[in-house]
Amino acid sequence: MSTDFQSYKEEVAQDNLSTESLAHSKELLDKVLKELNKHVLGQEQLKEMLVTALVANGHVLLEGVPGLAKTLIIRALSKSVDGTFSRIQFTPDLLPSDIVGSEIYRPEEGQFITRKGPVFANFVLADEINRAPAKVQSALLETMQEHQATIGDKEIKTPEPFFVLATQNPLEQEGTYALPEAQIDRFLMKLIVGYPTPEVEAQMLELITNGQTKSESVTKQISLSELSFIQKNAEKVYVDERIRRYIIELVTATRDIEKYLPGHRRFIQLGASPRASISLYTVSKAYAILRDSKFVYPQIIKDIAHNILRHRIILTYEAEIERVTADDLVTELLAKVPVP
Repeated sequence: MSTDFQSYKEEVAQDNLSTESLAHSKELLDKVLKELNKHVLGQEQLKEMLVTALVANGHVLLEGVPGLAKTLIIRALSKSVDGTFSRIQFTPDLLPSDIVGSEIYRPEEGQFITRKGPVFANFVLADEINRAPAKVQSALLETMQEHQATIGDKEIKTPEPFFVLATQNPLEQEGTYALPEAQIDRFLMKLIVGYPTPEVEAQMLELITNGQTKSESVTKQISLSELSFIQKNAEKVYVDERIRRYIIELVTATRDIEKYLPGHRRFIQLGASPRASISLYTVSKAYAILRDSKFVYPQIIKDIAHNILRHRIILTYEAEIERVTADDLVTELLAKVPVP
């Protein structure tokens, strides 16, 4: 943190987030992370980002090959936060009513009853979302956006908090339906899950030997009311005007990349939308709680930028040919955009 933030810290002292509330929020989140660490080895950044997304009240798209504990971690997270959990395995024959529910006629009663689908849970795992056709994907994404679903003539609210973790396999193309860019933009973050290190895999084998790999052994750490308390405190985290300008300049740089990286315009078909600025702002406040800070500083923006921007930058075919990724461009922009 640069020395010119001394005055900035003095301004923070006048905000509404007390030191006690920050400390208590951090303590609660540390309990959740500690419990996750018992059951999911490695992937520290992934766990931190999932908890951050939960505090920011947003949804996450998870990309990674099978067998990387994606299902385990969301089950463990739901149990540690005392929330309801449901898993939806997306397949090509899935219908929208299979996820949001439908009205069923009861002849003996002479009336329709509403059957809620699995989407009505605090934690929803949408496994391999790109295997379902567009109408099913849209049904889920609409529910994510509105926090409600329409069944018959009734609009039914989802429980709060409502957290969707969608996964997709980046390798297989047959029998899959790619998510449209406009729909991917609705995810707060896109996280990439990589392979664990050999040391972590050795620890996994040790856990299997001791029979400690089941998510059923996860114990509740915080209640939903305590999570709501943390979310409200995150809203009070101070964001200086200089940081806001930094967020906007970073996002707009993806639309006018020539200004910072001459010759790179050919790699970007479409830059990040205004949702990226809103997401950076919201997530930075939630992540500041994890970093035990009452204000957002530039390094926080840098730490979360890739997860917010990578799925919002549409690359050209030329970028694919030259193997230039969105992460590469974000890294270069972070080095070029002036830090306040």
